[in-house]
Amino acid sequence: MGPVRRPDQHLGRVWVFGLVALSLMGTLLGRLGQVQVGEHEDYARAATTVNTRTVSEPAVRGRILDRHGTPLVDNATETVVTVARKVLADAPEGGRALVARVADALHLPVEQLWGRTQLCGTAGAPAAPVCWGGSAYVPVPLVTGADPKLALGLLERPDLFPGIKVAAQPVRDYPAVATVNAAHLLGYLGRSDAEEVARSHGAVGDLDLVGRAGLEEQYDAQLRGVPAHETVAVDPRGVATSVVSTTPAVPGRDLVTNLDARVQAGAEKALLDAADAAHRRGLAADSGAAVVLDVRTGAVVAAASYPAYDPRVWTGGISSRDLAGLTDPAAGTPLVSRVTAGAYPPASTFKVVSLPAAVAAGNPLRGTYDCSSSYTIGTRRFANFESRAYGRISLRKGIVVSCDTIFYDFAYRSWLAQGGLSARTDAADPFVGEATAFGLGSRTGVDLPDEQAGRIPDRAWKLRTWEATRADTCARARSGYPEVASKDPSRAAYLKQLAMENCATGFQFRAGDAANFAIGQGDTTVTPLQMARVYAAIANGGTLVTPRVAAGFEAPGGPLEPLPTPSSSQVQLPPGTMTFLHDALRGVVEEGTAKEAFHGFPLRQWPVAGKTGTGEVFGKQDTSWFVSYAPADHPRYAVAVVVAQGGTGATTAAPAAREIHDVLRTLPSP
Repeated sequence: MGPVRRPDQHLGRVWVFGLVALSLMGTLLGRLGQVQVGEHEDYARAATTVNTRTVSEPAVRGRILDRHGTPLVDNATETVVTVARKVLADAPEGGRALVARVADALHLPVEQLWGRTQLCGTAGAPAAPVCWGGSAYVPVPLVTGADPKLALGLLERPDLFPGIKVAAQPVRDYPAVATVNAAHLLGYLGRSDAEEVARSHGAVGDLDLVGRAGLEEQYDAQLRGVPAHETVAVDPRGVATSVVSTTPAVPGRDLVTNLDARVQAGAEKALLDAADAAHRRGLAADSGAAVVLDVRTGAVVAAASYPAYDPRVWTGGISSRDLAGLTDPAAGTPLVSRVTAGAYPPASTFKVVSLPAAVAAGNPLRGTYDCSSSYTIGTRRFANFESRAYGRISLRKGIVVSCDTIFYDFAYRSWLAQGGLSARTDAADPFVGEATAFGLGSRTGVDLPDEQAGRIPDRAWKLRTWEATRADTCARARSGYPEVASKDPSRAAYLKQLAMENCATGFQFRAGDAANFAIGQGDTTVTPLQMARVYAAIANGGTLVTPRVAAGFEAPGGPLEPLPTPSSSQVQLPPGTMTFLHDALRGVVEEGTAKEAFHGFPLRQWPVAGKTGTGEVFGKQDTSWFVSYAPADHPRYAVAVVVAQGGTGATTAAPAAREIHDVLRTLPSP
């Protein structure tokens, strides 16, 4: 028989167990209160982190306006039909029947819409662009650019089309395209890449459109604005079920440019007219540009490139066929801006640079010089290309009739004075120095991407080029050009002889190099914008301005916030040279090589000063130039026109410049 428990012992144990239970319950209740009250925010934050996703929506992009407020780039809308991803996830077969009904109502192929419901890269998804490459947490855009009437009809039958919404989505529009193209200036939009997304620190999403050329690229951040952000709750299937929070977008600011839509339209038309006229004369006239600068400020009033393209081709995404056409050399690579990326030999327009150099070398402005039909250096004969032999003439007449041989002589004597072939630097070369002072061989600093620097083929450039190409050149000196010889034996022989010379002494800055350089030939190249800048400096008394397309920004309904004034520098010319050039360049138009092109033009009311140029390019037709400024007595605008394979400067570029001046002279005074 076991021990007998007394009633007081049993009650004691019950009391102890009760105390323990109460203690445990109190601890539990205390912890529960701590969780509910003290740590509520932490747990809520953790739950949100686990069960939400944040998606961004681009802001409305700012417009691009001309100086008078005329929209060159605006925002239009296209109709987008979306379906809630949750509705598809909850429906049988992923909502295929619903998608089929939408396709039937919009008269579109069902497979096209069904493909949009599948994320690119997932199993079974069709190839882009049919699949959806966007976020999995936003409504599925079944159709972009839908017929608005048909799309709105979907909203009238919510029983047949649950989860369907119709919205207006902004797209780039070009309201002035009928008269103003400006495609190369304005640029276009393209999908962002991984590097841009990473570099933006959240400002750019992986499917956002960003500027890809022109002003759209240069001022992308200001035009883009700040995107909206929406945090959505996500269920275990990865489907967004509700909106947790929203941060509204900040629209991009409007970009006000220095462009004048009327002048831009006139420049584009003049360039096209010049090319058409050259074509009728049997010339290729395959590319060109026209630039108008305000000589006082560097404001780009107009800039036209030929060939051009329709800027609307990028709206909604460009097709591979259209992109191939824009980059096709056979079509003239219309995507390339000849204003800033076209490199041409400046020919006799370069004489405004060479003349001050010649004066600095000791040749008097008021002297007389022999304008012969040709000039011989060693065994090589350099022809007087644009003018005939005039005998001894003044330097002013040498500019007016564009006599080359005078400048050959200037350059050759200067080359000898520097030591000829023994000179190893360009420090004492007045021609190279003057070209550098005018900013040639360097970018102008214009607010456009992908500007080219052109080329000043001085001694340093000759040496660098020879070192970089010597192996190939020497190989050609041995093998010749058999692929050319089968079609053109004489050209092949010339090329082989040239390769032999360059293999051995291609680093040398020869007398012929100096002669060609003085008249803007040889390996010298410039952009049309650079030459407009050079003539603007002559017109304004020597200030080398920095070209600017943009004037400032405007928030919707706000005042203009001007951009800072760009930097400038001063070109120092020998005493009297600036006044001399003003007179000589005016003489070119009134009595010289451009006289015929300006016949009948009201030069008394709008006096024009300028210079023709005809550039020789091996294996191609001549490059036509005319660079000018007006009014000559109180200059306001510099105008540069170039047409590659367009013939002489007097017959193609000068008439185009006249058309542009016809527009400029009707503008109101500032």
